[in-house]
Amino acid sequence: MKIFRLRIPKKKNVFFVFLFLLSISLLAQEKKMIKNEMSLVKSIDDTDIVWNPAPDFFPGCSFTILHGEIENPNLDFFFKIEPNTNVISHTHNSSERMILITGELEVNYEGEKSKILKAGNYAYGPAKKPHKAKCLDKGPCVLFIAMVEPFDAVPIE
Repeated sequence: MKIFRLRIPKKKNVFFVFLFLLSISLLAQEKKMIKNEMSLVKSIDDTDIVWNPAPDFFPGCSFTILHGEIENPNLDFFFKIEPNTNVISHTHNSSERMILITGELEVNYEGEKSKILKAGNYAYGPAKKPHKAKCLDKGPCVLFIAMVEPFDAVPIE
């Protein structure tokens, strides 16, 4: 039986060992970060929540970040729409996973029939699909929203 040995020049050996050690180091750091991460429970009624004004093209709306950073992937936030307020047609680069916490919200995605969300309803919004909404008079409407990609909102004229 013949045994074949892969012959790698010494410079490449050092490079591959370096890559291997770097990979192990990065994985260890990631596991340490995950291990040290704390759990989180938030309510829309928490007194420590700071409601920030939404972009100018969303008048009557505000938001608060629950988990993550607005410029990074995997963002969770509450989005509040005052009663009888329209949210103009817009898109996002990310899909949205939403649960309506309070109020009644009429949502319309381009090419689909309008839907009325009630408190406790889940909704999924595909990335880049134009949509608009209106918080009805049983508001305010507060949505929990989870985005996979960093947050953006692009108004549709």
